[in-house]
Amino acid sequence: MTKPYDEILAKSEPRLTLQEHVDDCLLIWERLQTIFPQVSKLQLSYDFWRVLRLAIVCHDLGKGHVDFQKVLRGEPNQWRKQRHELFSLPFINGLEEDKPVRDLIRLVIAGHHKDYEQLWLRYICDFYQSDDDAFGLPGATGRLDYEGEFRRNVREKLLIQLAADEYGVKLGKFSVQHPEQVILSYQGQISKMNTSNPAYFDLLLLFGGLKHCDHLGSARVQELLHISDEQFQFLDHKRTSLQDKGADFYDHQLACRDVVGNLILTSPTGSGKTESAVIWLRQQMKHFGQGRVFYILPFTASINAMYERLGKEMGEPYVGMLHGKLSDYLYDYFDDFQYSLSQKKEKIDELKDKFKTLVTPVKVVTPFQLLKHLFGLKGFEQGLFEMVGSYFIFDEIHAYSPDVFAQIKVLLQYAVKHLHVKVMVMTATMPTFLKKELEEAIGEFTEIKASDSLYSQFVRHRIQLQDGLLTENLGLIRQALNTGKKVLVVCNTVKNAQLVFNELSEDADNAVLLHSAFNGVDRTQHELALKRGEEDGSIKLLVGTQAIEVSLDIDYDLIFTEPAPIDALIQRFGRVNRKREKGQSPVVVFRESNPTDRYIYPSKIVALTVNSFEKIIAENEGIIEEGKLQQYIDFVYPDWQTKQKEQFDLIYNRLSISAELLVPMYRSKLGEDDFYKQFDGIKVLPVIIEEAYIQRLSQFDFIGAESLKVQIRKNKFAQLLRENDQNLQAKVFSIEKKDGSLLEIKYFILTKKYDSQLGLIYDQQEEWIDNFNSSDFL
Repeated sequence: MTKPYDEILAKSEPRLTLQEHVDDCLLIWERLQTIFPQVSKLQLSYDFWRVLRLAIVCHDLGKGHVDFQKVLRGEPNQWRKQRHELFSLPFINGLEEDKPVRDLIRLVIAGHHKDYEQLWLRYICDFYQSDDDAFGLPGATGRLDYEGEFRRNVREKLLIQLAADEYGVKLGKFSVQHPEQVILSYQGQISKMNTSNPAYFDLLLLFGGLKHCDHLGSARVQELLHISDEQFQFLDHKRTSLQDKGADFYDHQLACRDVVGNLILTSPTGSGKTESAVIWLRQQMKHFGQGRVFYILPFTASINAMYERLGKEMGEPYVGMLHGKLSDYLYDYFDDFQYSLSQKKEKIDELKDKFKTLVTPVKVVTPFQLLKHLFGLKGFEQGLFEMVGSYFIFDEIHAYSPDVFAQIKVLLQYAVKHLHVKVMVMTATMPTFLKKELEEAIGEFTEIKASDSLYSQFVRHRIQLQDGLLTENLGLIRQALNTGKKVLVVCNTVKNAQLVFNELSEDADNAVLLHSAFNGVDRTQHELALKRGEEDGSIKLLVGTQAIEVSLDIDYDLIFTEPAPIDALIQRFGRVNRKREKGQSPVVVFRESNPTDRYIYPSKIVALTVNSFEKIIAENEGIIEEGKLQQYIDFVYPDWQTKQKEQFDLIYNRLSISAELLVPMYRSKLGEDDFYKQFDGIKVLPVIIEEAYIQRLSQFDFIGAESLKVQIRKNKFAQLLRENDQNLQAKVFSIEKKDGSLLEIKYFILTKKYDSQLGLIYDQQEEWIDNFNSSDFL
């Protein structure tokens, strides 16, 4: 039976009625109650789920404006791009709720599309006569009378009937107040709007919840996956398989079953920390219930590998990932399918949207994907809502610089204190003074360490200290290759890695080079070659930089490495004799550093590392007992270095204060600037690849074009600009869009030599330069 309000639309493409849209949003509302049970346990001043439902029912009633309906139907209209949500506000006055609840609902509905600053400056001041206009104050001409506009054009009776008939929400008589009163009343509260104010999380979470419901409802999402015991079945299969062989999980893994709450786990590299984390997670889910899971790693290579692993083990639909190079990864991932370019773009967008939303219950992420919410970036309210009752699993936490570690400490404190987050931290190597910072952040926790008996089984490496520079002793590496050994070489700089690879690649049957100065296309090819070579055993030489220290599932016979801090070297050693099948494999560390290494690692720390290895050689014939690593790490890192501590304290104090003062529905411009300053990279296009870049742009293949660029550090970019050998050129490519308008794409050409096998070679110019004009140079 047709109802009079069935003609009211919410969207034009696809055509959707207002009732259908509200129904879609309420479906998400139902799902949220299942996957965020901890919201009900927060100390809010109202019944969260009931009030969120009221906000959903009322949030788009303003779309009943007759001219907005004409816009949706493609009919002639007098809509002046006002905001439809402002016409929803008067209905809130008719709710049979206490004034504080009505005020909350009004605030979140007003801001659910535009932040309050934009709303005020662009859509209220410009469009509607202020109450002050009545007193003869100057104002813009031609502004609308808001109350008159509402009474004439908003179909109140139909909308009131819709709310009552379909959702049981009664709207009584209401007055029509100017929308500026909502903004001004909130502005008066901002100075008191911080985490110590009981009303703060009342507003923050209601706003975050409404945004999630509206966004997912608009996308017509039907299901939000949640974790059941089925996602943990792979653990049972693994254990059964071990027991059939007369073995079992390690003691520290089994101990994770008994922990309820926060956990710090210390165990050797290769001792099943990932399984430990999932065992812990299973227990938390049983005790605390559902919550989104964030598996946090420092590097994209680590994240890609963990995403693929957890997808296979827990079920691909249940796992997503987020990092800065996600588009590149998905572009390469869909190369394996026979998709057209348009299909490929569609699939990439579809998967990225899925990963960004609440659809996937497990996300493998960098810490910055969570930290950005503490800086007040757009959508931070939704991000903080998603953290409520969630589970953080930090792996490889040793890998962060002091400033990032300070931010992680703030994140942990905020999440544990305010959002009921449970945390597991895993490490093989961490200085005691850093561990104390973590302990302060998470409060109550259980500590688990691998057993002494297990550590005794992880005697895998024998240190050899070698005089001189690695690059001057390549004959030693050749000798190892000639005996058929599988050799890993790690350098501290890209330049040295390229030099070593050039010299040694012909001495190995199959060799791979990995470092940060490849573009996305070639980096992927090298990673795939390494992966295939590991599977079939064909790789005999891997040369790389710090990029190989983390999460690459590789296993070599021996390593030659330039000197570095002890924690970095231990990670490098972990890629040798990983499966403990080769006795005590040699790990060769050169004593002498290159002059430029001091810009990468503190000389004092490297010297203390060499001293600690000398002790191991003197006391234990070079055999590394992993159970004693902590004392060597604390010898090298007895405490903070003065400058590092100053940096840590500065960042920690600033972010601690600003995180507590975030204002819901206002973006933090200062915080946004601070956040993006951390990312020290600019993408440039090697001149030799420009033709391929232009070809991809011409096909509107923007992701593929971007993957041809190489990221260089900002200080290197500035240095190249200062030099006089025509390093960089700013260029613009214009392409005509379907509507006839021009799209301009700016990019930087770099004239340094680029080779798909070696990467970017800074000390060589490309032999040809394509018609450069001196006036184009920066």
